Amino acid sequence: MDGVPCLRVSQRHAQQFRRCLQSKGALDLSLCMLKHLEDTVLLPILPSSLPQLDLQSLRAMVASDSACEIVWRQSHLQSKKERGQKRGNKLEEILQELLGSHGERWTEELRADLPRSFQRHGDLVLLGDNCFSSPLWKKMDRQLWSAVVKGLGAKRLAKMSRISPDGFRSPVVTMLLGEHSWVKHVDNKICYEFDVTKCMFSAGNITEKLRVAGFDCRGETVVDLYAGIGYFTLPYLVHAGAGHVHACEWNPDAAEALQKNLVANEVSDRCTVHQGDNRQLQLCDIADRVNLGLIPSSEEGWPVACRLLKKTTGGVLHIHQNVTTPLPNTAAIPEISDAIQRVSGKAADREVWQTWADDTANRIASILKDMTDVLWLTNIQHIEHVKSYAPHVHHIVLDLECRPS
Repeated sequence: MDGVPCLRVSQRHAQQFRRCLQSKGALDLSLCMLKHLEDTVLLPILPSSLPQLDLQSLRAMVASDSACEIVWRQSHLQSKKERGQKRGNKLEEILQELLGSHGERWTEELRADLPRSFQRHGDLVLLGDNCFSSPLWKKMDRQLWSAVVKGLGAKRLAKMSRISPDGFRSPVVTMLLGEHSWVKHVDNKICYEFDVTKCMFSAGNITEKLRVAGFDCRGETVVDLYAGIGYFTLPYLVHAGAGHVHACEWNPDAAEALQKNLVANEVSDRCTVHQGDNRQLQLCDIADRVNLGLIPSSEEGWPVACRLLKKTTGGVLHIHQNVTTPLPNTAAIPEISDAIQRVSGKAADREVWQTWADDTANRIASILKDMTDVLWLTNIQHIEHVKSYAPHVHHIVLDLECRPS
């Protein structure tokens, strides 16, 4: 059949379906998701995956009440490369016109100084620090930023320079255009509001937020030791159905945003916010699960998490960590193919993740025994790869079940 095969699903569950398709290797990552009729979207599918795609089990895994059918899109589906080129071309054309009005000439150096990527939060675009560094741009001043927002289809503009070493991981962000710096970001039907000049927002952990949203936490007490603006607190409450969440956050600006987000998502009655150092938290023996979502390491929070677990029944720890895997040594076997190197590299990565998980499980069991004078059994339920920061630095989450023997 001609055209592009797509999975038509409800817009509400699009991200969950997208994640499932990607995990099965069935999602065509080169093409963009497309809005369709009646609150549905089209997810592009690799034609080679169609024979193995079980729609019934896919629907049962994500949402039994969602639309889930294969349709063929006859018209052209825009590729991600084309979308980026179109946006880049428009910005470039506008800036060329601006430079011409100032009697300046467009050069390849100026093209290389344009933003290659950026974050978009509603009508605000947040630029990185590796663009518009040429002294020539400074001559344009406010005209430049007006041109940039027009080219990027935004209304407000800000630029991030680095992360502050203040212990809160506060961003150093300068507003370039716009009256205020509060933004709204929606992920999986959850609304996050925050001040971009005071709080970080990590779009890269969307897969982990979706995974948390798929948990069944009905009747459970959850403690989120590093809540931020509610990255995981809100999925636990909105989608996983947690009975109550204790959210700990020591950055007062993030805690302020968290309170707003609890109200905005109508779950404030099931959450208690504890502002301050979670090591001073006056709680114990209450948690069915504890989320330790701090990277590069949440190790300082492990004793706190162990103290929080219910002493009689235990619970589950979700431990985040950046795990570094070694570079493969292929010097002795130069004839090895690139494909084989990639496969062996992935296997080596998984082996390192497993070693870290085994060591963490043993250390957690030791902490629990020292605290309670009782032997605890730990069970590695799952190891999740969230994202990579470099070829051999990986954000990993360990789901560790802990039960007193």
